[in-house]
Order: sequence, then C-alpha cells, then structure tokens
Amino acid sequence: MANAITRLSASEHESFVQAALAGDELVCSKLDGLTLESWRRCRDDYGLHPGSPPDAVIMPPDELRERQEHARRLLEIARHEMTSLYQQLAGSGHAIILTDRDGVLLNYIGDPMFTDMAANVSLQTGAIWSETYQGTNGIGTCVVEKKPLVIHKTAHFFTRNARLTCAAAPIFDPNGNVLAILDASSEAELAQQHTMVLLNMSAQMIENRVFFCALKEAYVFRCHSRAEFIGTLGEGLIAFRPDGRVLAANRSAMFQLGVESPQDMVGKEIQELFTISLPMLIKRAHSQSCPAFPIIETSTERRFYAKVQPPETAGAPSPGPTLKPISPQRRETCPTKYDPFKALHFGDPRMKRNIEMVGKVLDRDIPCMLFGETGVGKDVFARAMHQASARRDKPFVALNCASLPESLIESELFGYKAGAFTGASRDGSRGKIVQADGGTLFLDEIGDMPVELQARLLRVLEDRTVVPLGGEKPIPVSIQLVSATHRDVKSLIGEGRFREDLYYRIHGISIQIPSLRERTDRRELILKIAQEEAGLQAQLEWDSEALEQLVDYHWPGNLRQLRNVLRAVTALCDDDHVRVRDLPDEIRNPVRDLPRGETPEEEFNALAIAERDALLKVLEGAHWNVSLVAKNLGLSRNTLYRRMKRYGINPAR
Repeated sequence: MANAITRLSASEHESFVQAALAGDELVCSKLDGLTLESWRRCRDDYGLHPGSPPDAVIMPPDELRERQEHARRLLEIARHEMTSLYQQLAGSGHAIILTDRDGVLLNYIGDPMFTDMAANVSLQTGAIWSETYQGTNGIGTCVVEKKPLVIHKTAHFFTRNARLTCAAAPIFDPNGNVLAILDASSEAELAQQHTMVLLNMSAQMIENRVFFCALKEAYVFRCHSRAEFIGTLGEGLIAFRPDGRVLAANRSAMFQLGVESPQDMVGKEIQELFTISLPMLIKRAHSQSCPAFPIIETSTERRFYAKVQPPETAGAPSPGPTLKPISPQRRETCPTKYDPFKALHFGDPRMKRNIEMVGKVLDRDIPCMLFGETGVGKDVFARAMHQASARRDKPFVALNCASLPESLIESELFGYKAGAFTGASRDGSRGKIVQADGGTLFLDEIGDMPVELQARLLRVLEDRTVVPLGGEKPIPVSIQLVSATHRDVKSLIGEGRFREDLYYRIHGISIQIPSLRERTDRRELILKIAQEEAGLQAQLEWDSEALEQLVDYHWPGNLRQLRNVLRAVTALCDDDHVRVRDLPDEIRNPVRDLPRGETPEEEFNALAIAERDALLKVLEGAHWNVSLVAKNLGLSRNTLYRRMKRYGINPAR
C-alpha cells in the first residue's frame, strides 16, 4: 500500500493524496485498490481533507470505563495473546493495540521506543481510530474491510499519521460479526510480513477463545481433515444445542466446509452436515479421553476427524436425546488409558526421567516445583501433570507472578469482596486460589512474587483456607500446587527476597526441565511442532539443510522461540515446502560467541561433550579434511561447519 513512496513532506503527502483523488494515473498506479477506495470514502463520505485533520477524539473516562467493562471478558482473553505478541516483537518499536468494533482503543501495550510517536498521534486508550475521525488507518480501515491488512506510511490519509506502519486483523464473534480489531503499529520503514503473520494468528487465537467462552453451554464439534490438528489454531469449531441445532461456527470450520458465513450453517442439524447420528455425537462428548474419530461430510463425502466437547455445565448426557443401548457388536469403544505426558518428549532421557518421577507422586498431595530457563515449557509440563492426575476434571488455574504489577497480584491470587478497594469490580472476584478449588493451581515465576504476599500464600497452604481482600470468613480450599521459576531460589533466599519457610513448603519434589539445546529429541520436536503450526491441509516437506539448521541452532528462547519461529516459517513457505530461505536471519546466520574464558566443555552437557569428542576424533582421523568427514557422516559441509562452530572446534589446525 503505497510501498513505493514511504517518505514525503507534509505538503508533498497532501498533494499526493489530492492527485490520487483527482484521478492522476501515475499516482494511482502507486496505490492498491483498497487504499484508493478508503481515500475516496474519507473525502466523499466523511468530508475529510488530508492536510486539515480534525482534532483527535478521546472518549470521556466514564464512557471508556463503561466500554471496557462491557468488553471485560474480551480484554481478559486478549491480554495473554497481546503480551505474547508484544514479546515476540520486542525491541522492534511496536505497540500492540486492541479496539472494539467502533475503533475505540481499549488496551495498549507499547514499546518504549514508540512512546513519543504514539503520544503525537493520540494512540492511547479511549482514542477513536475509526476512518470517520482518523481517515485511512490500520484500525479504522480494518473495521470497514473486515479482513487483515497493512496501512504503510503514506497510505494513511492524514499527513500526521504518515510516519506509521499499521498491521491490523479483525476478531469476529461467533455470529460472524466484527467484535474487535488487533493492531500492531510502529515506525518501521518496511511493512514486515512476519508481523502480519503473527498478528493474524494472534487474532485467530483470541477469536477461538471467545468462541468457547461465548458458547460454553453448548456442545462444540471440533474437526479437521487431519486428526493431529484438532486442538490447534486450524481446527474447525461448530457449536450445537443438545437437540442438534447448529448455533455458530468459526472461520476455520467455514473454510473447511466451503461456506461463506456462519448463517449458512446456523439452524441446520449437525447430522445434516456429517454422517453420524446425534445420539452417537452426544455419547462421544461424554466419553472419557476419547480420541479423534473419522467422520464423513455429507455434501462432498470428504473425510474429517472430529472430537466433541460437552457443555461446561454438563455432568451427564441427560439434556440431550435419550441414548439407546448399543449392542456389543456395534459399540465403538474409546481407549481407557490416555497419557498426557506422551507429547512432552520423544526419547530425551532427562524428560523421560522427569515424567517417571512425577508419575510416582501424582495424587499424593505433594507440591511440585519446576525449574528451567524461560520458554522450556514449564507451563505445558504443569498442565500435563494436571491432566494425568485424579483432579483432571477440575479446574487448572495458572497465574504468572511476573506478568502482573505487585498491586494486582494479591487481588488476582486471593480474590476480593465488592468495594474492597477503589476500582474493585462491583461483583468482587473469587481469586485464582478459590477458582482452582478441587483442581490444580499453577504459580509460574513464583520467584518474582513479592515477599509480603509470600507469607499470605504460606498461611493458605498451611491452613487450606483463603480470606479474600475485604472479607472476614475463611473459604476452605483443596488444591494441588505446582510452582515454576527460572531463578535460583536459594540465592533469592540468601538475599532476603524469598521466604525460606515457603520454599520448603512448596518444594516437595523438584523437576529440572532441560533447555531445548540440551535435549536429544530436538529433531522430533521440530517436526511435531511444525506440523501442528502448519495449518489447514498441510503436508510439510523439508529441505534437509533447513531442518539441520533448525536442529543445530542454539535456541536461547527454547520451545517458546521454536514454536514462534515455526509458526512464521510454516506460514511463509511455498507449497508447504520448508527451505533455507524461509528461515529467519538469526538461524541462517547464527552469531554465538562464547563468553571470555569459557570453554565449550563448561557450556555443554555430558551428551554434547561426548558428541564433540567423537567429532574431534573423526576430524583428526581424516586429517581435518572437512569435505571427506561431511561425506562420511552424510552431512553437507555447511552443516558440519555449523556443528564445529557450535562445539567450539576451530577448523584452522
């Protein structure tokens, strides 16, 4: 969108827009149809002039609070994805923005590098960024177009916004209407394709979570043409009532079934769409740990795989049709044994040992503490522990102690009564501990919990009761506690930043999650996660060199970084074929200097040291002929050089 011209003076930009609106063919050739159509709306429908923008419109605080309260559940759902997206783009000068369907800015997470620019153009909560007030811009134009888009620099209608590059994606409600806009704005000189890919995926994640929250009293039919993609971003979701009537469908379901809008399915019976009886669907919904089952779509006779999720409030299939007994010959049985740990490793001995240890203490009321670098998957391990325990049907509640200000952690954890403090919700809040009653409470980054709150947490664990802020009556609770941190807790104790008595109370057993670079099953993990992230109908193929570069990379961000990289790589590759050119620069050209005085043996684990020693012997046996060694090992020269660099082996000998 006006990518050919990114820098114009104020007068030049005004003349540029005016010339395009006057039909200048040369100027119009530099624009796409979407931008030109938006500019015409600005002039003809809104009466705007590119050089005379109206003052920014900021909603009064009372009206803003009312809108935020109305969108409270959306804001809660979106907060995690916005934070995750911000972390992925950290250091690139982006602001992550959420607006409602009217373009009113509800939440904002900004990079300090972008703060001054944001203030200059009124990117702040309460600002209205519809086309009516701000002309062509990422948020307002996305509201109108209802599709992901980028408004880059001079594609903005007003001169004051022409320094911005804005990527925006719509979030739809279960009825197919625009609910909100997710936007990433910066002063980037180039419109980054990676940013658009990550933004659109984040919007889809929020949209799917909104779907589940809005339809938690309905059955949800989860489907995909490949069984392993159920539960991923690409799964189709169709909500239906106990009588089989379809209530809503997400965009992925519409895409897979070839329909234009949810209304093409709403009101139909689910058994009209797929060749299965309603009683069988209801039965499968209430079966324990039933795997994905094959099913045929009626109109095209294509095969899909599906699972059925019961309503949150359903305890038994009684609200649905009466289920007739099924003869043993026709009964489709589901496996009684489900292992949630199975997907956590593919042969790594340390992970295998961790899982064996945890298996011995599950359901014995022993608190567990997970240690490991940021991004190694401590939260995933904790969730697997919950799913493997007898508490699996009760809540799993997580709180990241490092992601909230100190002033909010106490109310989030312990809850509060209505009116307990200024700004408290009129309904109060139960708090994470009470929410987790009967299930598992996962306290991530517990090393960052303020010392003052540690005493309260210790008292809760000892007394098994919690008193909300502003309350007097203790509430009894039964929780399995799992904590996690990347910090050295014993050092924190020595510094007076962590209570020793709390440490011994929560430290029943300790599990050290290895970093990705230490794991021996990196290749299998890469292939599995890439397949999960590939999306609809993907049959991934790999250039061996691309896969080797991913395997050899040192992954400082561990599994979190790996998943984000593979999400972008699988979205950007052509024909589902991953090539070296699809990899980010930091992986194709890794820079990895050892700290002064550190030797490779000090950095790697025992297995890596053994591999280094074996490689040295092979090189010495071949008189340091790298080409010969690469051929004998079945590797390319580049891959061998990377492994030598990784292990600190200098080829100049």
